[in-house]
Amino acid sequence: MKALIVVDVQNDFCPGGALAVTDGDKVVDPINELSKQFEADGLPIIFTRDWHPANHLSFKENGGVWPPHCIAGTPGAAFHPNLYFPSVAFLVSKATEPDMEAYSGFQGTGLASWLRQIDVDELVVAGLATDYCVKNTVTDAIKLGFKVTLALKAIKAVNVNPTDGETAINEMKSLGVQIV
Repeated sequence: MKALIVVDVQNDFCPGGALAVTDGDKVVDPINELSKQFEADGLPIIFTRDWHPANHLSFKENGGVWPPHCIAGTPGAAFHPNLYFPSVAFLVSKATEPDMEAYSGFQGTGLASWLRQIDVDELVVAGLATDYCVKNTVTDAIKLGFKVTLALKAIKAVNVNPTDGETAINEMKSLGVQIV
């Protein structure tokens, strides 16, 4: 069975957010279309979110590389207001421990076990950001034995370096990820 994973489409990763991805909000409409299709087909939909404690190790003041972002319970950690969140969607919070990084939706969440329990073997992945949380979620999914398709129109990269997004896509392709 196939499932949709929507990665971290949160206010802090969209324009105006603390760690904004350029045009990050442009993924919302394509993701909404995917979510509605998966919902209509009765297929599982999973939304991941960064849900950091205020003292998370990834923040610059704690020795990390990022500005504070997606702090649990804040407006920045909320999903983009135009993102369609089906009532049947499964929510996965990651990076919830102050001393543990988690770019992947599979890291410390139990997501793989749950997907196996409901007989999911194929994933479609969309969201933010291509070169970090999307790439890590996809890489872990492949390592865990899932077949993965990346929804190209429904992802955007941080691009700390201008080609990071393109490099990430090529890395995912080299792992056998299908691109649509």
